[in-house]
Amino acid sequence: MTINEKSAYLKGLMDGLKLSTETAEGQMIAAIVELLGDITKKVTNIEDTTIAISDELDEIEEDLDAIEDFIMDEEEDYDDYDDEDEWEDEECDEGFDFGDEDSTIYEVQCPACGEVINFDEETLEEGSLPCPNCGENLEFDFEDEE
Repeated sequence: MTINEKSAYLKGLMDGLKLSTETAEGQMIAAIVELLGDITKKVTNIEDTTIAISDELDEIEEDLDAIEDFIMDEEEDYDDYDDEDEWEDEECDEGFDFGDEDSTIYEVQCPACGEVINFDEETLEEGSLPCPNCGENLEFDFEDEE
C-alpha cells in the first residue's frame, strides 16, 4: 500500500466511524487526518521531483560520457603524429623558420616604415639586416654590450 492509499484509508475510516467534528476528540482526529493528507501530497511531490532530477542527471552523465569519448578520440588522433613537420601551421609561422627551439629569436622595428622584423642569432652576428618592407639597412652595434 502506497502512502497515498494509506492516507485515503485513514480518511475513509474516519468517515466510516461517523465521528462528530463537534466534539474536541472528533475535531482533533479530523485535523490529524487532514494533516496526514497534506503531508502525503508534499511527500508525493518531493518523490516525483526527485525522480525527475535523477532522470535529468542520468541524461547529463550520458552527455558527459559522450563528450569525454569524443575528446579522448581526438587526443588519440594527435598521438598518431610523430613528425613535427606534419603539425606546421603556415598561418601561425607566416613562413618563418624558427630553427631549433634553443635559438633566440630577436625582434626589431624598422625606424623608417615601422615594420616589425624577426631574426635569429646568426643574422644578429652579421651586424645588419635589410628591412624586407622598405629596404632600409638596419645595423646592430654591440660594443657597449657584454
